[in-house]
Amino acid sequence: MTLPVYIQIHNEIKKKIENGQWKLGSRIPSERQFAAEFGVSRMTLRQAIQTLVDEGILDRRVGSGTYISNEKVQEKMSGVTSFTDIMLAQGKKPSSKTISYHVLEPSLSEIERLHIKQSDKVLRMERIRYGDGVPICFEIATIPEKIVDGLSKDDVTDSFYASLEEKKGLMPKISQQKVSATLASERISEYLDIKKGDAILLLRQITYLQDNKPFEYVRTQYVGERFEFYLDSKKSTFD
Repeated sequence: MTLPVYIQIHNEIKKKIENGQWKLGSRIPSERQFAAEFGVSRMTLRQAIQTLVDEGILDRRVGSGTYISNEKVQEKMSGVTSFTDIMLAQGKKPSSKTISYHVLEPSLSEIERLHIKQSDKVLRMERIRYGDGVPICFEIATIPEKIVDGLSKDDVTDSFYASLEEKKGLMPKISQQKVSATLASERISEYLDIKKGDAILLLRQITYLQDNKPFEYVRTQYVGERFEFYLDSKKSTFD
């Protein structure tokens, strides 16, 4: 299956970043320069760049340009965020819409966080998650291909953790989370039915199996006015 052009460009730019063509925090060429280099429209190029921004690899700065992301200072956080359980607990019906679902080469950040090799493949899926039909968040989840081997697309998108336990005997144990504030991009604003520049809560989460091996890396952007985080150190649940 041929990958969409914007994903092919995403992969090429990602390789340049991982090969050290630009240093952390440095500015990358403009969209116009990249569009000319790849021979595509600026709209297609912008989609590739935005995907890298959504993954946390690039960082847009209004009026300045696009830069290689630096790691932000993190604050230790405990507990596990379960979207499905939170929606059900509030009497809302959870649902989701899958935007993309592809087996790809991992990015450098995915390799580091999932403890995998460059030669390994990962499943990367994007989806919008809803509560009573209202978009709450946009999620990018990356899972090593070997973890989802034998599972159908429905197994992964409908109830991944339940499918892992029932069909593979694997159970999530704990997660590490990092939350930061950001602003909605044009792409995310369209997905979440908000205005560009509205407040967004960005959650990066790595989830581990009972043998303490990471098996899932998720980047989720929540609508600030529709969701708030709280911690419960006594109980953790998974969707």
